[in-house]
Amino acid sequence: MAITVTSTAIPDVKLIEPKVFGDARGYFLESFNQREFREQVADVEFVQDNESRSVKSVLRGMHYQVRHAQGKLVRVVEGEVFDVAVDLRRSSPTFGKWVGSVLSAENHLQMWVPAGFAHGFLVMSEAATFQYKTTDFWYPEFERVLLWNDAHVGIDWPLDGAPVIAPKDLAGTVLADLEAYA
Repeated sequence: MAITVTSTAIPDVKLIEPKVFGDARGYFLESFNQREFREQVADVEFVQDNESRSVKSVLRGMHYQVRHAQGKLVRVVEGEVFDVAVDLRRSSPTFGKWVGSVLSAENHLQMWVPAGFAHGFLVMSEAATFQYKTTDFWYPEFERVLLWNDAHVGIDWPLDGAPVIAPKDLAGTVLADLEAYA
């Protein structure tokens, strides 16, 4: 199998396109290969797989953990989302910058979001099933939220009306006041 890896405007965040084999019966793809991932993306170990399903206009994020920072390999298996990563590493030249990409069941793209980033997504289709692998476990006491519409970050969400957002995400912190990484 072979994957195509492309750096985004923030070079540590990668888009991964798997090789898809299709015919009249459907398709086959290898969604993860540890050897290829280590060789072409990052030498990490994944410890947890998660899945969420959301309806149109749900915005989840921008989540991160102040301890036990998680790298995430994300993909969509049903529907379409606009997926976003924000660099929260104060020592990084891209601190406070964001990148976003459309991930869908149709395009099969995956995004690698390294540890040190906030992550979130907006559902653009009627519904979406979102899967992701993490490099560390979820610790609710260390979870933090960057405010999804912080003007200093300026994420250009492709909104079609008001998003549906959980109370904890509405109570997120702006970049200037949040606990970031060194």
